[in-house]
Amino acid sequence: MSAQNSGPRRDTRGIVDAADLFAHVRFRRHEPAPELRPYLEHYWLIDWDLPQPYASHVVPHPSVNLVFQRYDDGRPDFLELSGVGLALDTRKLAGRGRVCGIQFRPGGFRPFAPGFAVSEWTDRVIPVDSVFPSADPTAVLSPDRDEGRVAALDAFLLGLGPRPDPQAELAMALVDRIRHDRTVRRVDTLAREAGLSARSLQRLFAAHVGVGPKWVVLRYRIHEALEHAESTDAVDWARLAAELGYADQAHLVRDFTATLGAPPSALRPGTSRT
Repeated sequence: MSAQNSGPRRDTRGIVDAADLFAHVRFRRHEPAPELRPYLEHYWLIDWDLPQPYASHVVPHPSVNLVFQRYDDGRPDFLELSGVGLALDTRKLAGRGRVCGIQFRPGGFRPFAPGFAVSEWTDRVIPVDSVFPSADPTAVLSPDRDEGRVAALDAFLLGLGPRPDPQAELAMALVDRIRHDRTVRRVDTLAREAGLSARSLQRLFAAHVGVGPKWVVLRYRIHEALEHAESTDAVDWARLAAELGYADQAHLVRDFTATLGAPPSALRPGTSRT
């Protein structure tokens, strides 16, 4: 198995104006049971009680999420499977609500649903009845304390009996390398170093990650660019573009704008999008 997480991620990469989000909702991350840590990034819990509607914006990671949801609009509790999102994810929150999410490591979901290629759900949000018919959203959402919700999430996933999968382990290890090693820029080089053909690498990512390796490289670049855009007014975009492997600053700005719907100059520290 590839290296396990040392705890929930503490960065806010992918969240547009994280400070504004945290001012409107209670957002927490928790670590799953030890047996689940090889497959998961973390659990993420959100509660809100809003006098006015609020919109959150997230540039998704190359991860599958299972999201247990409760709203005060009369709908029953429900669970959705969210595949890897290709574009900016905007969620409108109003009134009172509660969400318990499971973020899988890129490549870590397939052992829980080995009969499906993860690419089947890319850029889709679907009810999970056909995948996990025994899921009980209310059991996860009802506890008032975080510890109770985390225990319910652990019980749900452990009950699925994830099956060890060497190909999933390889996919997770390769995505980890892309995430942490800026020198990984070319798919053919990554494939060669993994002992695979470029086509085999593409098939591996389609089955276990849901998107291609080049897309993963670009998405992590955008996450880093977003973090720079929101952390300081004095970003040297030409230098950052070179560090991230872009041909030039214009190329970075085009990718950033296409993903977020706004150029870096529109996302100054402390700004919000509603």
